[in-house]
Amino acid sequence: MLLKQEIEKRRTFAIISHPDAGKTTLTEKLLLFGGAIQVAGAVKSNKIKKTAASDFMEIEKQRGISVATSVMTFFYKNCQINLLDTPGHKDFAEDTYRTLTAVDSVILVIDSVKGVEPQTEKLMEVCRMRNTPVIIFINKMDREGQNPFDLLDELEEKLFIHTRPLSWPISSGSTFQGVYNLHNKSLMLFRANQKASDSDVLPIKDMQDPLLDKQLGRYVDQLREDVELIEGVYEPFNKQLYSEGLLAPVFFGSGINNFGVKELLDTFIEIAPEPKSRQTDQRTVTPEESKFSGFVFKIHANIDPRHRDRIAFLRVCSGMFERGKFYHHVRLNKDLRFNNPATFMAQEKSIVEQAFPGDVIGLYDTGNFKIGDTLTEGEELMFKGIPSFSPEIFKELINTDPMKTKQLEKELNS
Repeated sequence: MLLKQEIEKRRTFAIISHPDAGKTTLTEKLLLFGGAIQVAGAVKSNKIKKTAASDFMEIEKQRGISVATSVMTFFYKNCQINLLDTPGHKDFAEDTYRTLTAVDSVILVIDSVKGVEPQTEKLMEVCRMRNTPVIIFINKMDREGQNPFDLLDELEEKLFIHTRPLSWPISSGSTFQGVYNLHNKSLMLFRANQKASDSDVLPIKDMQDPLLDKQLGRYVDQLREDVELIEGVYEPFNKQLYSEGLLAPVFFGSGINNFGVKELLDTFIEIAPEPKSRQTDQRTVTPEESKFSGFVFKIHANIDPRHRDRIAFLRVCSGMFERGKFYHHVRLNKDLRFNNPATFMAQEKSIVEQAFPGDVIGLYDTGNFKIGDTLTEGEELMFKGIPSFSPEIFKELINTDPMKTKQLEKELNS
Protein backbone atom coordinates (compact mmCIF):
# COMPACT_ATOMS: atom_id res chain seq x y z
CA MET A 1 0.00 0.00 0.00
CA LEU A 2 2.89 2.35 0.86
CA LEU A 3 4.53 1.66 -2.51
CA LYS A 4 1.33 2.46 -4.43
CA GLN A 5 0.84 5.73 -2.52
CA GLU A 6 4.43 6.79 -3.16
CA ILE A 7 4.14 6.01 -6.89
CA GLU A 8 0.93 8.08 -7.19
CA LYS A 9 2.73 11.10 -5.69
CA ARG A 10 5.64 11.04 -8.18
CA ARG A 11 5.96 13.11 -11.37
CA THR A 12 9.26 12.77 -13.24
CA PHE A 13 9.82 14.98 -16.27
CA ALA A 14 12.42 16.83 -18.32
CA ILE A 15 12.37 20.39 -19.64
CA ILE A 16 13.70 20.58 -23.20
CA SER A 17 14.13 23.34 -25.79
CA HIS A 18 16.35 24.97 -28.37
CA PRO A 19 19.08 27.13 -26.74
CA ASP A 20 17.90 30.49 -25.36
CA ALA A 21 14.18 29.66 -25.48
CA GLY A 22 14.04 30.22 -21.71
CA LYS A 23 14.23 26.64 -20.48
CA THR A 24 16.51 27.19 -17.49
CA THR A 25 14.61 30.34 -16.50
CA LEU A 26 11.36 28.35 -16.51
CA THR A 27 13.05 25.65 -14.43
CA GLU A 28 13.96 28.20 -11.78
CA LYS A 29 10.42 29.60 -11.67
CA LEU A 30 9.03 26.10 -11.13
CA LEU A 31 11.50 25.66 -8.27
CA LEU A 32 10.37 28.99 -6.81
CA PHE A 33 6.72 27.91 -6.83
CA GLY A 34 7.74 24.61 -5.25
CA GLY A 35 9.61 26.46 -2.49
CA ALA A 36 12.87 24.73 -3.40
CA ILE A 37 14.71 28.04 -3.86
CA GLN A 38 14.02 31.55 -2.58
CA VAL A 39 15.61 33.62 -5.35
CA ALA A 40 16.13 32.84 -9.02
CA GLY A 41 19.55 33.37 -10.59
CA ALA A 42 19.89 35.81 -13.45
CA VAL A 43 21.14 33.43 -16.11
CA LYS A 44 22.75 36.00 -18.40
CA SER A 45 22.94 39.22 -16.44
CA ASN A 46 26.42 40.71 -16.18
CA LYS A 47 25.30 42.91 -13.29
CA ILE A 48 24.05 40.06 -11.13
CA LYS A 49 26.74 37.57 -10.21
CA LYS A 50 24.34 34.87 -9.06
CA THR A 51 23.82 32.14 -11.66
CA ALA A 52 20.94 29.76 -12.24
CA ALA A 53 20.55 27.04 -9.60
CA SER A 54 20.55 24.36 -12.29
CA ASP A 55 23.66 25.78 -14.01
CA PHE A 56 26.37 25.00 -11.45
CA MET A 57 29.37 23.98 -13.60
CA GLU A 58 32.01 26.63 -14.31
CA ILE A 59 31.50 26.41 -18.08
CA GLU A 60 27.75 26.94 -17.59
CA LYS A 61 28.36 30.08 -15.53
CA GLN A 62 30.75 31.43 -18.16
CA ARG A 63 28.60 30.70 -21.20
CA GLY A 64 25.14 31.25 -19.70
CA ILE A 65 23.88 27.92 -21.10
CA SER A 66 23.13 24.49 -19.66
CA VAL A 67 25.84 21.96 -20.51
CA ALA A 68 24.87 18.97 -18.36
CA THR A 69 21.53 17.64 -17.20
CA SER A 70 20.69 18.84 -13.68
CA VAL A 71 18.44 16.78 -11.41
CA MET A 72 16.20 18.66 -8.98
CA THR A 73 13.59 17.30 -6.58
CA PHE A 74 10.91 19.44 -4.94
CA PHE A 75 7.39 19.12 -3.53
CA TYR A 76 4.26 20.89 -4.74
CA LYS A 77 0.66 20.22 -3.64
CA ASN A 78 1.43 16.81 -2.13
CA CYS A 79 3.37 15.72 -5.23
CA GLN A 80 7.06 14.94 -5.36
CA ILE A 81 8.36 16.42 -8.59
CA ASN A 82 11.60 15.11 -10.06
CA LEU A 83 12.67 17.72 -12.60
CA LEU A 84 15.54 17.23 -15.04
CA ASP A 85 16.83 20.43 -16.69
CA THR A 86 18.59 19.39 -19.91
CA PRO A 87 21.12 21.11 -22.21
CA GLY A 88 19.54 22.76 -25.23
CA HIS A 89 22.73 23.25 -27.23
CA LYS A 90 23.32 20.61 -29.94
CA ASP A 91 26.92 20.03 -28.76
CA PHE A 92 25.52 18.46 -25.59
CA ALA A 93 22.44 16.81 -27.11
CA GLU A 94 23.58 13.27 -26.27
CA ASP A 95 23.05 14.02 -22.57
CA THR A 96 19.51 15.17 -23.35
CA TYR A 97 18.68 12.11 -25.49
CA ARG A 98 19.73 9.77 -22.68
CA THR A 99 17.85 11.79 -20.08
CA LEU A 100 14.63 11.41 -22.08
CA THR A 101 14.80 7.65 -21.42
CA ALA A 102 14.57 8.31 -17.67
CA VAL A 103 11.47 10.55 -17.59
CA ASP A 104 7.74 9.91 -17.93
CA SER A 105 6.82 13.21 -19.59
CA VAL A 106 8.30 16.39 -21.04
CA ILE A 107 7.73 20.15 -21.02
CA LEU A 108 8.87 21.68 -24.31
CA VAL A 109 9.70 25.41 -24.23
CA ILE A 110 9.17 27.46 -27.41
CA ASP A 111 10.38 31.04 -28.01
CA SER A 112 7.33 33.05 -29.19
CA VAL A 113 9.61 35.25 -31.31
CA LYS A 114 11.59 32.49 -33.08
CA GLY A 115 9.01 29.71 -33.07
CA VAL A 116 10.07 26.11 -33.77
CA GLU A 117 13.86 25.86 -34.18
CA PRO A 118 16.07 23.00 -35.50
CA GLN A 119 17.04 21.51 -32.12
CA THR A 120 13.37 21.59 -31.07
CA GLU A 121 12.51 19.33 -34.00
CA LYS A 122 15.29 16.86 -33.16
CA LEU A 123 14.25 16.65 -29.51
CA MET A 124 10.63 16.15 -30.50
CA GLU A 125 11.63 13.25 -32.76
CA VAL A 126 13.09 11.48 -29.71
CA CYS A 127 9.86 12.11 -27.76
CA ARG A 128 7.75 10.71 -30.61
CA MET A 129 9.90 7.56 -30.78
CA ARG A 130 8.85 6.74 -27.21
CA ASN A 131 5.37 8.32 -27.33
CA THR A 132 6.41 10.56 -24.45
CA PRO A 133 3.62 12.92 -23.28
CA VAL A 134 4.52 16.54 -24.07
CA ILE A 135 3.24 19.85 -22.67
CA ILE A 136 4.28 22.92 -24.68
CA PHE A 137 5.03 26.26 -23.00
CA ILE A 138 5.26 29.22 -25.42
CA ASN A 139 7.56 31.66 -23.66
CA LYS A 140 8.41 35.39 -23.94
CA MET A 141 4.86 36.60 -24.68
CA ASP A 142 5.88 39.99 -23.28
CA ARG A 143 8.03 40.45 -26.40
CA GLU A 144 6.92 41.23 -29.93
CA GLY A 145 6.51 37.75 -31.42
CA GLN A 146 4.50 35.67 -33.85
CA ASN A 147 0.71 35.40 -33.95
CA PRO A 148 -0.41 32.66 -31.51
CA PHE A 149 -2.47 30.87 -34.16
CA ASP A 150 0.52 30.90 -36.53
CA LEU A 151 2.65 29.41 -33.74
CA LEU A 152 0.13 26.60 -33.20
CA ASP A 153 0.08 25.85 -36.94
CA GLU A 154 3.88 25.78 -36.98
CA LEU A 155 3.97 23.40 -34.00
CA GLU A 156 1.62 20.95 -35.71
CA GLU A 157 3.34 21.23 -39.08
CA LYS A 158 6.96 20.89 -37.91
CA LEU A 159 6.60 18.73 -34.80
CA PHE A 160 3.92 16.39 -36.21
CA ILE A 161 1.75 16.51 -33.11
CA HIS A 162 -1.80 17.76 -32.52
CA THR A 163 -2.07 20.72 -30.17
CA ARG A 164 -4.76 22.03 -27.86
CA PRO A 165 -4.39 25.46 -26.18
CA LEU A 166 -5.21 25.35 -22.45
CA SER A 167 -4.37 29.04 -21.98
CA TRP A 168 -4.52 31.95 -24.39
CA PRO A 169 -2.57 35.24 -24.52
CA ILE A 170 -4.37 38.57 -24.61
CA SER A 171 -2.31 40.56 -27.11
CA SER A 172 1.51 40.36 -26.90
CA GLY A 173 4.69 42.41 -26.73
CA SER A 174 4.28 45.97 -25.45
CA THR A 175 0.45 45.59 -25.29
CA PHE A 176 0.49 42.19 -23.56
CA GLN A 177 -2.46 42.17 -21.12
CA GLY A 178 -2.35 38.71 -19.64
CA VAL A 179 -3.47 35.13 -20.15
CA TYR A 180 -6.92 33.56 -20.15
CA ASN A 181 -6.89 30.04 -18.73
CA LEU A 182 -9.16 27.90 -20.93
CA HIS A 183 -8.69 24.87 -18.69
CA ASN A 184 -10.15 26.30 -15.47
CA LYS A 185 -11.69 29.55 -16.81
CA SER A 186 -9.69 32.22 -15.05
CA LEU A 187 -7.98 35.43 -16.08
CA MET A 188 -4.43 36.36 -15.11
CA LEU A 189 -3.53 40.00 -15.60
CA PHE A 190 -0.05 41.06 -16.62
CA ARG A 191 1.63 44.06 -15.01
CA ALA A 192 4.85 45.31 -16.56
CA ASN A 193 7.98 45.06 -14.41
CA GLN A 194 6.11 43.12 -11.72
CA LYS A 195 6.24 39.43 -10.88
CA ALA A 196 2.97 37.53 -11.17
CA SER A 197 1.20 36.48 -7.96
CA ASP A 198 -2.00 34.69 -6.92
CA SER A 199 -3.75 38.06 -6.43
CA ASP A 200 -3.52 38.63 -10.19
CA VAL A 201 -5.77 35.61 -10.92
CA LEU A 202 -9.49 36.36 -11.37
CA PRO A 203 -12.12 33.59 -11.73
CA ILE A 204 -14.37 34.03 -14.78
CA LYS A 205 -17.87 32.53 -15.16
CA ASP A 206 -17.86 32.50 -18.97
CA MET A 207 -16.71 34.63 -21.89
CA GLN A 208 -19.64 37.04 -21.41
CA ASP A 209 -18.66 37.82 -17.82
CA PRO A 210 -18.71 41.66 -17.43
CA LEU A 211 -15.49 41.35 -15.39
CA LEU A 212 -13.70 40.70 -18.68
CA ASP A 213 -14.97 44.01 -20.13
CA LYS A 214 -13.93 45.86 -17.00
CA GLN A 215 -10.41 44.41 -16.87
CA LEU A 216 -9.52 44.19 -20.56
CA GLY A 217 -11.28 47.15 -22.18
CA ARG A 218 -10.63 47.26 -25.92
CA TYR A 219 -8.85 43.89 -25.90
CA VAL A 220 -11.90 41.89 -24.78
CA ASP A 221 -13.51 41.56 -28.22
CA GLN A 222 -10.38 39.98 -29.69
CA LEU A 223 -10.17 37.52 -26.78
CA ARG A 224 -13.80 36.46 -27.24
CA GLU A 225 -13.25 36.03 -30.95
CA ASP A 226 -10.08 33.97 -30.39
CA VAL A 227 -11.68 31.72 -27.75
CA GLU A 228 -14.69 31.09 -29.99
CA LEU A 229 -12.33 30.08 -32.81
CA ILE A 230 -10.33 27.80 -30.51
CA GLU A 231 -13.44 26.01 -29.22
CA GLY A 232 -14.70 25.60 -32.79
CA VAL A 233 -11.46 24.44 -34.47
CA TYR A 234 -9.58 22.47 -31.80
CA GLU A 235 -10.80 19.23 -30.26
CA PRO A 236 -11.54 19.31 -26.50
CA PHE A 237 -8.54 18.35 -24.39
CA ASN A 238 -8.29 14.57 -24.07
CA LYS A 239 -6.06 13.31 -21.26
CA GLN A 240 -5.79 9.85 -22.83
CA LEU A 241 -4.46 11.24 -26.12
CA TYR A 242 -2.00 13.38 -24.17
CA SER A 243 -0.74 10.38 -22.17
CA GLU A 244 -0.21 8.47 -25.44
CA GLY A 245 1.92 11.30 -26.82
CA LEU A 246 -0.58 12.20 -29.56
CA LEU A 247 -1.88 15.52 -28.20
CA ALA A 248 0.15 18.36 -26.70
CA PRO A 249 -1.60 20.90 -24.43
CA VAL A 250 -0.20 24.40 -25.00
CA PHE A 251 0.33 27.19 -22.46
CA PHE A 252 1.43 30.77 -23.07
CA GLY A 253 3.36 32.99 -20.68
CA SER A 254 6.56 34.76 -19.70
CA GLY A 255 8.96 32.72 -17.58
CA ILE A 256 11.10 35.68 -16.59
CA ASN A 257 8.01 37.37 -15.08
CA ASN A 258 6.59 34.21 -13.42
CA PHE A 259 3.73 34.65 -15.84
CA GLY A 260 1.67 31.60 -16.79
CA VAL A 261 4.10 29.35 -14.88
CA LYS A 262 1.75 28.54 -12.00
CA GLU A 263 -1.05 27.60 -14.42
CA LEU A 264 1.40 25.32 -16.20
CA LEU A 265 2.55 23.68 -12.95
CA ASP A 266 -0.99 23.25 -11.58
CA THR A 267 -2.16 21.57 -14.78
CA PHE A 268 1.02 19.50 -15.02
CA ILE A 269 0.53 17.77 -11.66
CA GLU A 270 -3.11 17.17 -12.59
CA ILE A 271 -2.56 15.53 -15.99
CA ALA A 272 1.08 14.34 -16.10
CA PRO A 273 1.53 10.57 -15.84
CA GLU A 274 2.77 8.72 -12.79
CA PRO A 275 5.86 6.50 -13.20
CA LYS A 276 5.32 4.10 -16.10
CA SER A 277 6.21 0.50 -16.89
CA ARG A 278 9.59 -0.10 -18.54
CA GLN A 279 10.67 -2.63 -21.15
CA THR A 280 13.62 -4.97 -20.53
CA ASP A 281 15.25 -7.69 -22.62
CA GLN A 282 13.24 -10.26 -20.65
CA ARG A 283 9.87 -8.70 -19.84
CA THR A 284 7.97 -5.52 -18.95
CA VAL A 285 8.71 -4.22 -15.46
CA THR A 286 5.86 -2.41 -13.70
CA PRO A 287 6.43 0.20 -10.94
CA GLU A 288 4.15 -1.65 -8.51
CA GLU A 289 6.40 -4.73 -8.34
CA SER A 290 7.75 -5.35 -4.85
CA LYS A 291 11.35 -6.01 -5.94
CA PHE A 292 13.64 -3.12 -6.78
CA SER A 293 15.05 -2.46 -10.24
CA GLY A 294 16.56 0.59 -11.94
CA PHE A 295 18.98 1.71 -14.64
CA VAL A 296 21.85 4.18 -14.98
CA PHE A 297 21.22 6.86 -17.62
CA LYS A 298 24.00 9.34 -16.81
CA ILE A 299 27.41 9.42 -15.14
CA HIS A 300 28.80 12.75 -13.94
CA ALA A 301 32.33 13.30 -12.67
CA ASN A 302 33.40 16.14 -10.38
CA ILE A 303 29.99 17.53 -9.45
CA ASP A 304 31.80 18.79 -6.37
CA PRO A 305 35.06 20.36 -7.64
CA ARG A 306 36.63 19.91 -4.18
CA HIS A 307 36.41 16.11 -4.53
CA ARG A 308 37.21 13.84 -7.42
CA ASP A 309 33.84 12.14 -7.18
CA ARG A 310 31.98 10.19 -9.86
CA ILE A 311 28.24 9.82 -9.53
CA ALA A 312 25.97 7.49 -11.47
CA PHE A 313 22.41 8.78 -11.90
CA LEU A 314 19.93 5.95 -11.51
CA ARG A 315 16.23 5.98 -12.34
CA VAL A 316 14.22 3.75 -10.00
CA CYS A 317 11.79 1.66 -12.09
CA SER A 318 10.16 -0.71 -9.59
CA GLY A 319 10.04 -1.58 -5.90
CA MET A 320 11.84 0.37 -3.20
CA PHE A 321 15.54 1.24 -3.09
CA GLU A 322 17.00 1.17 0.44
CA ARG A 323 20.24 2.67 1.66
CA GLY A 324 22.90 0.15 2.73
CA LYS A 325 21.25 -2.84 1.05
CA PHE A 326 23.04 -5.08 -1.47
CA TYR A 327 21.80 -4.96 -5.06
CA HIS A 328 22.77 -7.04 -8.07
CA HIS A 329 24.79 -5.40 -10.86
CA VAL A 330 23.59 -7.41 -13.85
CA ARG A 331 26.41 -6.69 -16.33
CA LEU A 332 29.22 -7.37 -13.83
CA ASN A 333 27.28 -10.19 -12.14
CA LYS A 334 28.18 -8.99 -8.66
CA ASP A 335 26.41 -7.46 -5.69
CA LEU A 336 27.08 -3.88 -4.59
CA ARG A 337 26.03 -1.86 -1.55
CA PHE A 338 25.50 1.91 -1.50
CA ASN A 339 25.93 3.66 1.83
CA ASN A 340 25.38 7.24 0.63
CA PRO A 341 22.69 7.38 -2.08
CA ALA A 342 21.71 10.98 -2.74
CA THR A 343 18.92 13.13 -4.14
CA PHE A 344 19.77 16.44 -5.75
CA MET A 345 19.10 20.12 -6.01
CA ALA A 346 21.54 20.65 -8.89
CA GLN A 347 24.97 20.18 -7.23
CA GLU A 348 23.54 20.15 -3.69
CA LYS A 349 23.16 16.57 -2.46
CA SER A 350 21.07 15.08 0.34
CA ILE A 351 21.47 11.51 1.59
CA VAL A 352 18.28 9.43 1.22
CA GLU A 353 17.20 6.32 3.10
CA GLN A 354 14.64 5.17 0.53
CA ALA A 355 13.70 5.86 -3.08
CA PHE A 356 10.62 4.84 -5.06
CA PRO A 357 9.70 4.38 -8.75
CA GLY A 358 10.14 7.65 -10.62
CA ASP A 359 12.90 8.89 -8.32
CA VAL A 360 16.36 9.73 -9.63
CA ILE A 361 19.17 9.02 -7.18
CA GLY A 362 22.92 9.47 -7.32
CA LEU A 363 25.21 6.55 -6.49
CA TYR A 364 28.88 7.17 -5.73
CA ASP A 365 30.81 5.16 -8.29
CA THR A 366 34.38 3.85 -8.25
CA GLY A 367 34.28 2.69 -11.86
CA ASN A 368 31.65 -0.05 -11.66
CA PHE A 369 29.02 1.64 -13.81
CA LYS A 370 28.52 2.31 -17.50
CA ILE A 371 25.53 4.11 -18.98
CA GLY A 372 22.69 1.62 -19.44
CA ASP A 373 23.68 -0.64 -16.52
CA THR A 374 20.85 -2.27 -14.56
CA LEU A 375 20.54 -2.91 -10.81
CA THR A 376 18.05 -5.49 -9.49
CA GLU A 377 17.39 -7.61 -6.42
CA GLY A 378 18.86 -10.61 -8.22
CA GLU A 379 16.87 -10.94 -11.44
CA GLU A 380 18.92 -11.12 -14.65
CA LEU A 381 17.44 -8.47 -16.92
CA MET A 382 18.60 -5.31 -18.72
CA PHE A 383 16.50 -2.23 -19.42
CA LYS A 384 16.26 -1.33 -23.09
CA GLY A 385 16.25 1.94 -25.02
CA ILE A 386 19.20 3.83 -23.51
CA PRO A 387 21.08 5.23 -26.54
CA SER A 388 24.84 4.97 -26.98
CA PHE A 389 26.96 7.28 -29.12
CA SER A 390 30.37 6.98 -30.73
CA PRO A 391 32.96 9.56 -29.61
CA GLU A 392 33.04 12.80 -31.57
CA ILE A 393 36.13 14.72 -32.63
CA PHE A 394 35.47 18.39 -32.04
CA LYS A 395 38.88 19.57 -33.29
CA GLU A 396 41.66 17.88 -35.19
CA LEU A 397 45.26 19.15 -35.15
CA ILE A 398 47.49 18.37 -38.14
CA ASN A 399 51.23 18.91 -38.10
CA THR A 400 52.14 20.56 -41.41
CA ASP A 401 55.89 20.57 -40.70
CA PRO A 402 57.32 17.17 -39.59
CA MET A 403 60.62 18.85 -38.70
CA LYS A 404 58.90 20.66 -35.81
CA THR A 405 57.20 17.65 -34.21
CA LYS A 406 59.11 17.98 -30.93
CA GLN A 407 58.24 21.66 -30.58
CA LEU A 408 54.56 20.87 -31.24
CA GLU A 409 54.49 18.11 -28.63
CA LYS A 410 56.19 20.37 -26.12
CA GLU A 411 53.58 23.10 -26.61
CA LEU A 412 50.68 20.65 -26.43
CA ASN A 413 51.93 19.17 -23.17
CA SER A 414 52.81 22.48 -21.50
